[in-house]
Amino acid sequence: MATLILPTDWIKNWEKSGKNELLFIGLGCVVILIKFLFQELREDMPSVLADVFCVLDIETGCLEEKHKRDHFTQLVGACLFCVPDAVLKERLDPETLESLGLIKQAQQFNQKIVKIKTKLFYKQQKFNLLREENEGYAKLVTELGQDLSGNITSHLVLESIKSLIGCFNLDPNRVLDIILEVYECRSDQDEFFIPLIKSYMCEHQTLCHILGFKFKFHQEPNGETPSSLYHVAAALLQHNLIALEDLYVHLLPLDSTIIEEHKREILEAKQIARKLTMVVVPSEKTDDKEKEKEKEEEKNEKPPDNQKLGLLEALLRIGDWQHAQSIMEQMPSFYATSHKAIAIALCQLLHLLVEPLYRRAGVPKGAKGCLLKAPQSGHSPPPSESFEDLSKDVFTMLGYLGPHLSHDPILFAKIVRLGKSFMKESSMKMQLLFSDSLLSCFLSMADQVLLPALTLMECNACMSEELWGFFKLFPYQHRYRLYGQWKNETYGNHPLLVKVKAQTVDRAKYIMKRLTKENVKPSGRQIGKLSHSNPTILFDYILSQIQWYDNLITPVVDSLKYLTSLNYDVLAYCIIEALANPEKEKMKHDDTTISSWLQSLASLCGAVFRKYPIELAGLLQYVTNQLKAGKSFDLLILKEVVQKMAGIEITDEMTVEQLEAMTGGEQLKAEGGYFGQIRNTKKSSQRLKDALLDHELALPLCLLMAQQRNGVVFSEGGEKHLKLVGKLYDQCHDTLVQFGGFLASNLSTEDYIKRVPSVDVLCNQFHTPHDAAFFLSRPMYAHQILSKYDELKKAEKGNRQQQKVHKYIAACEQVMAPVHEAVVSLHLPKVWDDLRPQFYATFWSLTMYDLAVPHSAYDREVNKLKMQIKAIDENTEMPLNKKKKEKERCTALQDKLLEEEKKQLEHVQRVLHRLKLEKDNWLLAKSTKNETITKFLQLCLFPRCVFSAIDAVYCARFVELVHQQKTPNFCTLLCYDRVFSDIIYTVASCTENESRRYGRFLCCMLETVTRWHSDKAIYEKECGNYPGFLTIFRASGFDGGNKADQLDYENFRHVVHKWHYKLTKASVHCLETGEYTHIRNILIVLTKILPYYPKVLNLGQALECRVHKICQEEKEKRPDLYALAMGYSGQLKSRKVHMVPENEFHHKEPVSSTNPGGLQNGPGNSGKPATSAPAASTVKSEDGAAEDTDKSKDKSQVAQKTASKTPTMVNKASSSNGSKKEDKEKSGKEKKEKKEKNPASTPETKAGGKEKQQKEDRAGKDEKAADGKEKTPKGDKEKRKDDKKDEKGKGDGKGADKEPSKERDVAKEGKLKESGKGEKNAAATSLKSPVPRSEGAESERGKAMGSSMELTLHHANHSAGLSKGEADKKESDKPRDRSKEREKKEDRKERKRVNSSKHSKSASPPDSPRSNDKDNSKRSKSTSKDKSDLAKADKTSGGKKESRHDKEKSEKKRDSTGAKEDKKQYPLKF
Repeated sequence: MATLILPTDWIKNWEKSGKNELLFIGLGCVVILIKFLFQELREDMPSVLADVFCVLDIETGCLEEKHKRDHFTQLVGACLFCVPDAVLKERLDPETLESLGLIKQAQQFNQKIVKIKTKLFYKQQKFNLLREENEGYAKLVTELGQDLSGNITSHLVLESIKSLIGCFNLDPNRVLDIILEVYECRSDQDEFFIPLIKSYMCEHQTLCHILGFKFKFHQEPNGETPSSLYHVAAALLQHNLIALEDLYVHLLPLDSTIIEEHKREILEAKQIARKLTMVVVPSEKTDDKEKEKEKEEEKNEKPPDNQKLGLLEALLRIGDWQHAQSIMEQMPSFYATSHKAIAIALCQLLHLLVEPLYRRAGVPKGAKGCLLKAPQSGHSPPPSESFEDLSKDVFTMLGYLGPHLSHDPILFAKIVRLGKSFMKESSMKMQLLFSDSLLSCFLSMADQVLLPALTLMECNACMSEELWGFFKLFPYQHRYRLYGQWKNETYGNHPLLVKVKAQTVDRAKYIMKRLTKENVKPSGRQIGKLSHSNPTILFDYILSQIQWYDNLITPVVDSLKYLTSLNYDVLAYCIIEALANPEKEKMKHDDTTISSWLQSLASLCGAVFRKYPIELAGLLQYVTNQLKAGKSFDLLILKEVVQKMAGIEITDEMTVEQLEAMTGGEQLKAEGGYFGQIRNTKKSSQRLKDALLDHELALPLCLLMAQQRNGVVFSEGGEKHLKLVGKLYDQCHDTLVQFGGFLASNLSTEDYIKRVPSVDVLCNQFHTPHDAAFFLSRPMYAHQILSKYDELKKAEKGNRQQQKVHKYIAACEQVMAPVHEAVVSLHLPKVWDDLRPQFYATFWSLTMYDLAVPHSAYDREVNKLKMQIKAIDENTEMPLNKKKKEKERCTALQDKLLEEEKKQLEHVQRVLHRLKLEKDNWLLAKSTKNETITKFLQLCLFPRCVFSAIDAVYCARFVELVHQQKTPNFCTLLCYDRVFSDIIYTVASCTENESRRYGRFLCCMLETVTRWHSDKAIYEKECGNYPGFLTIFRASGFDGGNKADQLDYENFRHVVHKWHYKLTKASVHCLETGEYTHIRNILIVLTKILPYYPKVLNLGQALECRVHKICQEEKEKRPDLYALAMGYSGQLKSRKVHMVPENEFHHKEPVSSTNPGGLQNGPGNSGKPATSAPAASTVKSEDGAAEDTDKSKDKSQVAQKTASKTPTMVNKASSSNGSKKEDKEKSGKEKKEKKEKNPASTPETKAGGKEKQQKEDRAGKDEKAADGKEKTPKGDKEKRKDDKKDEKGKGDGKGADKEPSKERDVAKEGKLKESGKGEKNAAATSLKSPVPRSEGAESERGKAMGSSMELTLHHANHSAGLSKGEADKKESDKPRDRSKEREKKEDRKERKRVNSSKHSKSASPPDSPRSNDKDNSKRSKSTSKDKSDLAKADKTSGGKKESRHDKEKSEKKRDSTGAKEDKKQYPLKF
């Protein structure tokens, strides 16, 4: 429209030029324009123009150009026809109005405005105080203050008030104020005043303003708002006479001030906590100053009047929860309830709400309690009649109350009892408890209210026990979740709890600093008091101290006897949390041992859980979960718990007496089998058993441990140190054995059979190793056989022993028949060609309890009890009643032991009778006996002998039993030979504990061999007519034979010496490897077999020398090896007096047996004759295929023997077997040389002379062995120098040095053949290596053996090499030496050919000690090669001299047939 009247350019450029051009046109046109706008456009055009004129008035008034102001005045004057004067007077300034002529004077106009405003807004028009009469107010107060007990109602009083207002001209607002004042004074008369105010007032705002004025009156700095005013305001709010939003703005302090105050409180609490946890040693002056400041602050700290909290308290007291909740929502969490008055008011309201439900479901039996009146106001929340009603208001109120429920312990107990009742009702109704919303409400309430409230209660043990009655109905997962929240989160949410936590830690430090064994009782009381309220903080600190100082474990455990049940449960959680701490490493920094903190916590677990009734489910589940995750460190905890709670110890350091007691019944085991007392563990073992059965953890733990043994090596041990892997493996295995033993002895037959599946299921489905599977199922089979035996006895009554035995055998057949079928699936079908499943199952299902009765152990324990009874009788200080009880206990125990011995004796007789009937079907004759023994060792003996100490003894006794039973197709000699021949690989593959058990097994085997070796009568009685000692093996089995078929006593002694030598050879090799595992294990094995090995003096000296070298080498490098070596060295020296010379151990001249018959080594060799081969022919293979494959090697052996024969004969001719003439010529020399000779180095001398010289030199043997065995003695060095000169003069350079050593090695091979043809069997008997070693490898080992042992051990069967005197003899007889050299040259050529063919077929094994020679050559380049060659030469020459007299004759016969008879053993394959 503007564009129709004004040009477009004017409008666009209005600010620059359009405005001026419009003014230039003139007012006439503008007026015309305004008229047009007024007529055509809008009805409210006058008001709009007045607004425009008002703006222009202001703008032109600020301008300096007066003409513009004049133009404006003219414009407004011209527009008066369309804008009313009244509108302009409202909007324009008085000066403008005066210039327009609308008013006379501007000053008078301003004065008139002021007067009108004053009259309108400030002058009281209706009433005048001067017109009111005081008598009316007096009558009003009288009317309101009268006695209201009669028939006076608010309606009558209201009529009187109206009359007074009208009569005395009273101000109605002031009357309302007086009514409120009287109500405030008579605040108990709500029923009267509330209806009166409702009837009187007309506007809510008026009443709210009056109340707000009253609150502001009390907001002065030292003012205090009366509680009656709060009550009046709360009553009016409850009846909705005023709005909370209108009144809230009149109250102080502001919400922002409250939030700042809350933050300040949190900061102050944290500062206090920081001060308490800081280690500060201030001076006494600063302490005094700080205390004075704190006192002054406490005096000056008067909390300001908080009207909002006062109103909140009043609302809670009258039950107006709705408005109270609205106020609390405006404040920080728990700020309002942190004030005690508000918390108590809320608690009282809660009492009223829960009272009906508590009376119905929560009151304990026999309790009375006081009844509470329900609130009379209809505006209060309804009381709870059921558990569902609690979720409406009660849980919400408790959430606002939080930890400050501690102000009302009675309400605390009521809530807890309601929760307990709810859990019981829910479990009885079998509802879906864990999906119920009420359960989550109770759990939240326990987390946010009950546990924080318990923290603020000071030492209230009753509340702790009450709370445990509620918590114990939850599964441990829920409880531990609550404890975790309580410990890690709750204390940081409230300022009060922050302070309490710091104070608790400070107090715990104070107590722990003073805790000792002497003050356990007073310190325990202090710990108990502190733990009632804050157990999580206290236990966390105690556990941290125990992890650092393990000597605190005993006093801490003793001091925990004052805890409540809840505290014990919290302690279990804290222990698990400490164990699972991800920030702590479970290995030490060297990565070879378990951390000490874990060991300390494990020890604490065992002690605490044994002594106190703490639930074990959480700890056991933790260990199970760790095993599931492939972590075996925490098995240490289970081991400690089972050991302390059940008294079952797993240690390989058992004494012989303890081991013997462990082979008896349960009572004997408890009395004599353990280091600790097992009689006090009945209750604790029952608790452990119940925890395992209730949570179904018994079998899973067993299976996980069985599987984890291999997991330690293959999964867990990849990056770990070998020593640590071995320890973890041992720990896992020992814990399995310990845990399985606990289950077998504590579970009932039904429980055990119900939970443990059969062997085939364990192995095939659960992939349990066979040894562990039989270990777990063995007690089950024993239980089943006994129960079946009892059934058969009851079915047919008969007391005859024969009938009982038959019934027992029938029971065994019924129970074991399924087992025989089940074990077939465990191995390949080829296995059962040699072993019957019945034999396999019998071996694995029996124990030492079944084989022998430890009569001496029973007698020992019975004698101990008799001594105790005697001591009790002699004790005069003991009271009579106690004497009587102790004597009754000892007598009852004695009777139990005697009855148990009798029972075991009958059982063993039945078992032996059963085995006697079964033995004929144990071993088949489908393949060779060698293969049968191999499978027996591989599948039965070796796996079980390292399983436990009892199993090690069992394996040795079982072999003896099989021998005694005259089992067909079982070669006892071959079995023992395979066990003793080469133990290197077996020892090297064992862990530390396995090596102890393996050593115990070897000790038991050696015990049997030593007993047979000791007396010919014993040998003839126990071995003379037994098939295990036959020297002829037939493929068709044993069919009789005669005396000539048996190995005679003297040849058996030769075999035993060979076994001793084999053990020495393996031991020296292990000691020389330098490998930690080899050295440690062989030292452990040697310590275990020390009672029976070494028995021969020269073998003992060899070991002593090597062990002495280990002591010197490892003293600084590996202290644990040094300790082992020193321990063994000391024991070995003490056993030296029991050692005998070699010729006393066995006769060097073997007794050839009469015609032993033909050897049937196979179909192709049935017609070949056989020689006697006295000592070595006892261990032969009968497999024709093996003979064919070894023909080439046997031929090389024949060639070696032939090559070594001539120098041997020359040496023999120069020694004791030479001519008498030479002896006479050398007799003078020999007398001098005998004094210089080593007793073990001259086996060619006669027995009498040797013994005499040994007696003379026995005093100096130790020094000679220590100084000269490993490092060449002076005499030997001189001898070797002479030999070198002789060889350099007659030989040709280096070849002359190397060739004799090779020649002597050939002689060594011949010697090894003569000492026992089981040399090749050494590799086959290795438990872990499937690769058999060839004869060439054995020769290399022989050379290494010779270089390492030097002059200590020079021969396999008899004696050692040349001494210094013999070297001198060689130099004196130069013509003879020349002839020897010619023969040697010829032998060298032959030897080169033999060695080249032999070494092309076989190489030395990777662990051959050949590397030792190379290392020696690096250490001393000038003489090492000569020394090693000479050492080998001495050893070889010693080997040549060993076969003297009749052995030389038998050697000629063996040259033709011995090589063919010597068969290669089959390796054990895994």
